[in-house]
Amino acid sequence: MTSVIEFPWQQEAIILHSQYLINSFQHWTGNCLLDANASEFETAKALFEAPFVLVSHGTESDPIFNYGNRKALELWELSWEEFTKMPSRKSAEEVVQEERDRLLSEATTKGFINNYSGIRTSSTGKRFYIEDTTLWNILDEQNQHCGQAAFFSNWKFIS
Repeated sequence: MTSVIEFPWQQEAIILHSQYLINSFQHWTGNCLLDANASEFETAKALFEAPFVLVSHGTESDPIFNYGNRKALELWELSWEEFTKMPSRKSAEEVVQEERDRLLSEATTKGFINNYSGIRTSSTGKRFYIEDTTLWNILDEQNQHCGQAAFFSNWKFIS
């Protein structure tokens, strides 16, 4: 029997990662993802339960998702365990991989990009169009690059 992680935001590593996401977003964009007048634990919960999609991946040669909030898990139709084992490239159709790679590289160089749009595919093959996406580099407490994140609140399913 496998254990299912229903509340990943309660894990120390995810609480810390949530701070990296929030702090890095503000560092690069000058904007806040959330109202930050809460404890780190409450902030991690609020980020996980937020009404927008938030995902991130690490720095592996073929980056693996290391975070997806509840909206992301619902959109990709995956559990936390499944999502955090998936290479982030698998979230996009193969025909758009080159454009996705170019944008990831651009964000790496500039720190972040705004207004990204593209087609993504859920685990069951449902296609959806994301728009007004912000992609940014995640920095740790020593300001070292430790991944990339994406945030969007606009999507629509397509056929």
